[in-house]
Amino acid sequence: MTSSVLIPIPTSDEPGAIADALARPGIAWLQDQPFPLPSEADLQFFRDELPKRLDRKNVSLYPNGTLKGAGADAAVIERVRRVLSARMQSVTAFLERCAPSVAKGMRLGTTSFRPIEEQGRDLSAHASNELIHVDAGAYGATHGDRILRVFTNVNPSLPRVWTTKGDIHAVLRRYADRVGLSSPAALAQGPFGKLYSALCRGLGFVTGLPTTAIDTSPYDRAMRRLHNFMKDTPAFQSDPAGHEELSFPPFSSWLVFTDAVSHACIRGQFAFVDTFIIPRENVAAASAPWSLIERGVAVRAALPPS
Repeated sequence: MTSSVLIPIPTSDEPGAIADALARPGIAWLQDQPFPLPSEADLQFFRDELPKRLDRKNVSLYPNGTLKGAGADAAVIERVRRVLSARMQSVTAFLERCAPSVAKGMRLGTTSFRPIEEQGRDLSAHASNELIHVDAGAYGATHGDRILRVFTNVNPSLPRVWTTKGDIHAVLRRYADRVGLSSPAALAQGPFGKLYSALCRGLGFVTGLPTTAIDTSPYDRAMRRLHNFMKDTPAFQSDPAGHEELSFPPFSSWLVFTDAVSHACIRGQFAFVDTFIIPRENVAAASAPWSLIERGVAVRAALPPS
């Protein structure tokens, strides 16, 4: 499988290989299997039973131990929490060991299991995984911190199939003007943003919720505009420029900054997905969405002649 964004990593313990692939930005496709898999009995339970009990899009374990999506059966909830907790711990340990420069100071997002076939799901455009997008806005105010996701396909016989239109630079070169991201002004905190943050601080004081979980930032709002534009614009989805299809075999794993590589999952069922928020100073600035928007003049100058 050849690709402009896919970077095979033959040995995941090779120092610096994963960090270099992520910073490119690219998809670090692990040729070995670095994460211990659940027992076959647990995997079979996740494949056969969870789709019947699902009460939301995915089953997700949060860092505080909250489990969502697995229904109301206490025994099921405990079993799913045990498996996802073990997964969270093993992936965290892997990142700290094999990509320490990336993992320094990282925050846990969620560990999830996706039990439903992605192709043909009856979801809104903004919720659909089948439309090419970059991730944004799901974890509160990041202020430019990065969204790292780690995937493992545990379908015993079928690949998980993605499509992409390239990295964030390729997308911004073509569409920054249309989304209003071709100027550093997109990162400025306007009156509405200041008011919203003040309201979040007040709500956090009253409810005890961490402000970072409910607040946002100019960067996060800018990235959400890009995310929504990509999903809402048929001309973008049908644009052949940079379009590639990627196929991840059963029991393979891959890592990617999903805020910096455009992607969609068009086919696939049964996958673990772990999300981490990575401090933006941990990764080369040249490829970071924040830096590309901040250097808006440089992005526009890179546009080819019309």
